[in-house]
Amino acid sequence: MELKLRNIAIIAHVDHGKTTLLDNIMKQSGMFRDNEAVAERLMDSGDLEKERGITILAKPTSVMWKDVRMNIIDTPGHADFGGEVERVLGMTDGVILLVDAAEGPMPQTKFVLGKALKQGLRPIVVINKIDRPDGRPKEVIDEVFDLFVSLDATDEQLDFPILYASGRAGWCAKELEDPRENLHPLLDLILEHVSEPKVDKERPFAMLVTLLSADSYLGRCLVGRVIHGTAKMNDNVKAINLKGEEVDTGRLTKLFTFAGTERIPAETVSAGDIVCIAGLADASVADTICDVAVEEPLQSTPIDPPTMSVTITVNDSPFAGKNGKKVTSTVIRERLMKEAESNVAITFRENDGKDAFEIGGRGELQIGVLIETMRREDFELTVSRPKVLYKTEDGQKLEPMEEVTIDVDEEYASSVIDNMNQRKAEMTDMKDTGAAKKRIIFKAPSRGLIGYQSRFLTDTKGTGVLNRIFHSYGPFKGEIIGRRSGALISIDTGKAVAFAIWKLQERGKMFVSHNTEVYQGMIVGEHSRENDLVINVMKGKQLTNMRTSGHDEAVSLIPPVIMNLEELMAYINEDELLEVTPQHLRLRKKFLLEHERKRASKS
Repeated sequence: MELKLRNIAIIAHVDHGKTTLLDNIMKQSGMFRDNEAVAERLMDSGDLEKERGITILAKPTSVMWKDVRMNIIDTPGHADFGGEVERVLGMTDGVILLVDAAEGPMPQTKFVLGKALKQGLRPIVVINKIDRPDGRPKEVIDEVFDLFVSLDATDEQLDFPILYASGRAGWCAKELEDPRENLHPLLDLILEHVSEPKVDKERPFAMLVTLLSADSYLGRCLVGRVIHGTAKMNDNVKAINLKGEEVDTGRLTKLFTFAGTERIPAETVSAGDIVCIAGLADASVADTICDVAVEEPLQSTPIDPPTMSVTITVNDSPFAGKNGKKVTSTVIRERLMKEAESNVAITFRENDGKDAFEIGGRGELQIGVLIETMRREDFELTVSRPKVLYKTEDGQKLEPMEEVTIDVDEEYASSVIDNMNQRKAEMTDMKDTGAAKKRIIFKAPSRGLIGYQSRFLTDTKGTGVLNRIFHSYGPFKGEIIGRRSGALISIDTGKAVAFAIWKLQERGKMFVSHNTEVYQGMIVGEHSRENDLVINVMKGKQLTNMRTSGHDEAVSLIPPVIMNLEELMAYINEDELLEVTPQHLRLRKKFLLEHERKRASKS
């Protein structure tokens, strides 16, 4: 008997509960034994995903419900990984739009919903986290409806079904007063509301590659949806790109479908299935894997271009090669080219000498995740300050603009507005959201937002929430003031001493503590004034055999400022670099020697 199919994606803003809801769908569909130990957020399998609590890569799973196989794809909620969402929607026939009962529609909700509506999908709206004490489900439904209207939804799309749910507690209901037992109403609604894949099994085999991953045993794994036809193990196939040019040929050495978090070997796959194949060395995302008789490629969704880039070069500091094993430009180049091939939202360019590489992406987080991943793979490298990618149209310089949504306590609203004005942002909306909170929406240039997140958290005492998403390209806004304070720079190489740091604390904030290894030209702190200052953090107390009146003062050190990778990238100025090794993140000047810095500043 042929299995019935449903292909669906869960889309939402970051932290609205997609992965947690999917956990409970998998548990309640009978996938696990009653006594089986099941981890939280099963689909977030990567180390970085577990640590940060965010989904970075879209991942498919499959559950059985009433003799129907549901392929469900968990998607990232962060704007920087929007490229994953755009591609994934092409594999589905429906979407579950998850909206937080308190926060309501957020910037990424608007982005992913807009992409889904453009593809003609009819969403199921789930108001999640209904059990939040500050939940406001009725107002949120009105906001969701307004969002559909503003995105030009059709009458059919506007007639969306609504469920109220708590993904963490594992229940959903059609009405707020209904019994809160399980997620069965959602699973039943998927069967009823989402259509079966419209496919033609008689035509020759063709599938569109949507996701790419590497497996140490299988090699390159290509994931996508079979659009028409069927394929069996060991069939001869070819890969053609969007221009119809042949890029690869080979045999299907392995075929897999998905069940839970695992890949299940399959002998045959047919139209409508979401599958994983191995056996092709050069095929990539957006390519069509097809029967050798097929000439026309399948159409793929164009991906929004990157808006930001960093330059990555070899680590040439005095401490280079102490931690990492992969330190040459050749291995760094190969790794970055491999990333650009598998991640269509990342772009790769190199200089003529092939020793400096420009990596383009959607934002600091996406580029930061790539660098953090390389760091854990034993790479050493230096990274420049992120810069935005400009465009020129009709002789006018255009820069990327972002829509920024800020939720903040009323008492901090004026300082946030003042800070955003300094960054050339325009306020487009401001409204009360209850409980003495305001939601302020700005349109701001991307370059003005580089490094603002940490300042924002300081200004709002950690209570504010800032969300941003690419809006459009707009006219260049003029100069924006960057970091005003200078750097404290080490005069020599050695180990920092507590006594020296103590004596220098009045000069500014320190980034190093006692016994930290430093080198000449390394940035060891932030100066309290605008100019750079060269200091000696290795100067110990002069010990003599002369007794003095009085007593020794106790050395009292203020804890050093600790920043994460993205904060450090955003912190540096144009004449500074971030040194990344498996064990250390260090700030440094591009020119380590003082006379070289003076010469560069004059030129």
